Amino acid sequence: MAGDVIVTVTLNAALHVGYAAAAAAAAGVVPVSRPGYRAGGRGVTVARLLRSFGHDVLAAGLAGGSSGELIREDLARSGVPTAFTPTRGESRRIYRFTGPSRGPLRFAEPGPYITTEELGRFAADYRRLLADAAAVVLCGSLPDGLPPDIYGTLVTYAAEAGVPAILDAGGEELGHAVGHGPDLVVAEQGRAGAGTGADLGAALIRLGAGAVAVACGDLVRAVTPAGRWTARLAVPGTAARRPARGALVAGLVPGQLLGWSWPDRLRHALALAAGSVAPPGGEGGDGRGAGQDSQGDGGDRVDLAAYERLLDAVTVEPPG
Repeated sequence: MAGDVIVTVTLNAALHVGYAAAAAAAAGVVPVSRPGYRAGGRGVTVARLLRSFGHDVLAAGLAGGSSGELIREDLARSGVPTAFTPTRGESRRIYRFTGPSRGPLRFAEPGPYITTEELGRFAADYRRLLADAAAVVLCGSLPDGLPPDIYGTLVTYAAEAGVPAILDAGGEELGHAVGHGPDLVVAEQGRAGAGTGADLGAALIRLGAGAVAVACGDLVRAVTPAGRWTARLAVPGTAARRPARGALVAGLVPGQLLGWSWPDRLRHALALAAGSVAPPGGEGGDGRGAGQDSQGDGGDRVDLAAYERLLDAVTVEPPG
């Protein structure tokens, strides 16, 4: 490996802004709390969670305007180093409103338009970061202006530098990137294709992926050249739930780097996903917690005691 830092790349970073209303109102002005700010985007979530387990991380990607500065400041407070390439356009904001009479409302801005010059600067920054990287994690949506094959290009750069690439993408972006040989693809059955998770995983292996983990509702199916496994978290007395996507990606990274068996990788990933929690006070400082963000990434810190308990609740077996 070229280095010992896990670099996460978030090309469409977001600033989550939370407000809490103390009382309901049908019309007129509704007083709310002072806004709470938190950096977001799937790569940011992955970086925070890996940091919780003591991994050296670096959050990179694109960030611009006052939102970009607040993203950097929030991550610095969390102890996550950053290397975002600046953009002229403003990074998107996702607003979350909570009140006493209804669940949260979210309003998401579009991301900035990325120019060709900004893309060139980011590509140069990314290639420099690869010199110290143990792995790169590429995930999340793309802002306007970026070509749909950008993840494929970034996977190729990583391969040239001898750095493993973990890719979490769907749709057109996944289709363009998988042929470039990412070491691990994390996909979601309902978004990335039809058929069973095993079918999708096998198709992605044929197209060039080194290994594939597919989230299928409350299951995760792993398809690799060495075999296939199905994992589920079963906690007595509680309903099964879909693993939070960002936490699932973060949970698979250590095993990819350290060569764990796939059953051990899946146990760690599902326990981490179930043990991930929102920050105290959530985005708006109202004590309710942020819950899952707009992409279903889940909390971005880990209840380590819960994680330890949940490891034994993950069942892993070959698919029937």
